[in-house]
Amino acid sequence: MALCEAARGGSSLLWPRVLLFGDSITQFSFQQGGWGASLADRLVRKCDVLNRGFSGYNTRWAKIILPRLIRKGDSLDRPAAVTIFFGANDSALKDENPKQHIPLNEYVANLKSMVQYLKSVDVPEDRIVLITPPPLGEAAWEQECLLQGCKLNRLNSVVGEYAGACLQVAQDCGIDVLDLWTLMQEDTQDFSSYLSDGLHLSPKGNEFLFSHLWPLIEKKVSSLPLLLPYWRDVAEAKPELSLLGDGDH
Repeated sequence: MALCEAARGGSSLLWPRVLLFGDSITQFSFQQGGWGASLADRLVRKCDVLNRGFSGYNTRWAKIILPRLIRKGDSLDRPAAVTIFFGANDSALKDENPKQHIPLNEYVANLKSMVQYLKSVDVPEDRIVLITPPPLGEAAWEQECLLQGCKLNRLNSVVGEYAGACLQVAQDCGIDVLDLWTLMQEDTQDFSSYLSDGLHLSPKGNEFLFSHLWPLIEKKVSSLPLLLPYWRDVAEAKPELSLLGDGDH
């Protein structure tokens, strides 16, 4: 069978997508050992995992760009899951970092606005996961700030307020949430090993996030089939009989 005939013979494969939307902790998640890379590896042959992380962004900017990333009826129609992971920049101290800082009440409104937008483009609540910012290692982050010629511009107690607000948004909207801020500090454990510089995740932190996020994602994608047959199941004499079907194997 000629290639052009084969192309016409089979239906287009619908490849489900998982959208990761967030700041630098999402952008960096495709690095070696990153939580996004682990998710993509776990979902290979089932979903495309799209990294839409934007280093330094806060929810004010995120709310503006979200409609540019997903629209009703486009190629990302009804993703299998969406993560929204902001707060590390919103919670920056206003006096020390006014450009990234977002007041707490606006942070809440922005998160709710993004959830409502996703619902308006037919992404149901049960496909959305909010992730709180992780705790802040003040000593390590202060060293980073000093290297950049500025004072400590975040406090863990303030990050905790934003994490709490994120939890409340999830409750109000009836969606899943991963409370990273609390989990990493459970039983007053030292969370410094989860962070590379006091703010961003270390390899251990990426592994921790993935291990807690996967159960939430898994229940959203568990019914999705492996796309195209396992190689041992391909018909040897006429492979097109196996490869040009619906792909649900």
